[in-house]
Amino acid sequence: MSHKNSIDLQKVPQHIAIIMDGNGRWAKQQGESRIYGHYEGVNSVRDVVEGAGEVGVKYITLYAFSTENWNRPKEEVDALMELLVSTISAETPQLNKKNVRLQAIGNLDSLPPACLQELNESIDLTSKNTGLTLVLALSYSSKWELLSAVKQIAVDVKKGILSPDAISEEHIKKYLCTKQIPDPELMIRTSGEHRISNFLLWQLAYAEFYFTEKLWPDFRKEDLYEAILNYQNRERRFGKTSEQLTQTK
Repeated sequence: MSHKNSIDLQKVPQHIAIIMDGNGRWAKQQGESRIYGHYEGVNSVRDVVEGAGEVGVKYITLYAFSTENWNRPKEEVDALMELLVSTISAETPQLNKKNVRLQAIGNLDSLPPACLQELNESIDLTSKNTGLTLVLALSYSSKWELLSAVKQIAVDVKKGILSPDAISEEHIKKYLCTKQIPDPELMIRTSGEHRISNFLLWQLAYAEFYFTEKLWPDFRKEDLYEAILNYQNRERRFGKTSEQLTQTK
């Protein structure tokens, strides 16, 4: 029986963030180059996005390429950029068919022109879709995001637009890449690693973390459903006690 049948559709996380780790190790196990693993990982993206839509998840954010990934061998980076362009181009019709809207966060201006153009075209072509929103984190890192936010806040304070005493958590959120996206309730990382690797540091403050030994190319919608079930069996206290939560029910 599918894990999907056990999910409480009224308690599905609105936003799930995923660190898609293990492509290179998976490829090595197959005796192939690292880029082969990235190509196979696209199948996992397709299946997981479909599965998320089926149970009512509203947002999926995928850590597709970090600012640190630019330091990888040029051959791998170039292949990843080519894969990104070809995948976005090929998948856009399917995104529209499934009513999925595409968005992206990160230092997008650092992407190769062809990649950025393809990305912007797909974002525009899917902008009217009203189902799940697929967010690609590209050339992204939280330290870059927070540094950019601090600089923008400093500029607005200098201009007199914002008073230092008025700065609040809500103000800071408005300067982040995710200002129009709810914070994730669940973060999934594949491949057995137990860290968040500079991903959504601010936004994951109260998220539930789920780690699995599966490498990303082996991760499918059934694995997503298992993670959601695990999430639904946890008690989310947000700093309160279990007794306080019981009293408010």
